Amino acid sequence: MPYLIGTILAVGLLAFFWLVGFDRDRVLYPTVLIVVAHYYILFAVMGGSRTALVSESVAAAVFLVLAVFGFKRSLWLVAAGLVGHGIFDLFHARLIPDPGVPVWWPEFCMSFDVVAGVLLGLLLLRRSSGIVAEPSQK
Repeated sequence: MPYLIGTILAVGLLAFFWLVGFDRDRVLYPTVLIVVAHYYILFAVMGGSRTALVSESVAAAVFLVLAVFGFKRSLWLVAAGLVGHGIFDLFHARLIPDPGVPVWWPEFCMSFDVVAGVLLGLLLLRRSSGIVAEPSQK
């Protein structure tokens, strides 16, 4: 069930962004990557583990840097970052013991991240072919 909910939420949220025009500004998807990468920090605080908090902060910083580079250089890096975070979700429990992470979270987050990254990639392909306008660059 977490896989299904994560997938439906990713499709629904990205469709909503596209339909209302939120994604006209290229900062949207990097912000999504930053937010999804920081949930594990919240879980570390909830679980009361300082060790997990430090480890989760380092992991989140990697995705934050990727989001910034993606914002500045190419949204393809952000799409790859979302998929990469989904892969990280698969192995998270083996890499960082975090007592605050809900049991269902890795499956939910993995499906959301991978689907969001793939959909962003498809949107970028459409934009590069001229079908959809490119978001504004600053």
